[in-house]
Amino acid sequence: MDQAPCPSNQELTDHGLAPTGRGRLLLIACGALAREILDLIRLNGWDHIDLHCLPAKLHLHPDRIVTEVEKAVRRDRASYDRVFVVYADCGTGGQLQAKCADLGVEMIAGPHCYSFFEGNAAFAARAEDEMTAFYLTDFLVRQFDAFVWKPMGLDRHPELRDMLFGNYTKLVYQAQTDDPALLDKARACADRLGLAFEHRFTGYGDLARALEGQAAKT
Repeated sequence: MDQAPCPSNQELTDHGLAPTGRGRLLLIACGALAREILDLIRLNGWDHIDLHCLPAKLHLHPDRIVTEVEKAVRRDRASYDRVFVVYADCGTGGQLQAKCADLGVEMIAGPHCYSFFEGNAAFAARAEDEMTAFYLTDFLVRQFDAFVWKPMGLDRHPELRDMLFGNYTKLVYQAQTDDPALLDKARACADRLGLAFEHRFTGYGDLARALEGQAAKT
């Protein structure tokens, strides 16, 4: 089964990725994870897995994530043997996990993608020492203006930087890929925010392990 080519970053932000309607396992995921999930599907030859990504911009409105995930599950589940939700809690305060339990579908573990990219256990072990860290993934480096700079009003009022980021000390770029251009852009993001920069190659972390487990079950 061939998944459609990955849309542009802006399309993933605004519209997500539609499922093909083929396969036995449907992944319902955030558009910010589309590239990584499609890479894992291709690398592992998981031709029984289909992907449906909701718009990444839902993260700007976490209260809408639960409703949109529920709609997607109810709409598409009859076409597949199983559904797996590739959202972490993502600011829903446990509501997404409760909804998935009600719907009878599993979801990936973790509070957010920064945690499962690094590995939930490793992220939790660092948490106390990184209370003042601001994280970016590959997707968020690409979409820094759309998800950080503009929503926080820094494009119009750069003086807000000290108020919004004054308590942060460093920007941690959790890199899923070895991309020199993204690394340069991540450094530039740290400079724009006035933060120290740390590059941490995480790869796909617990995302890969979770999908491997789901692929084996189906």
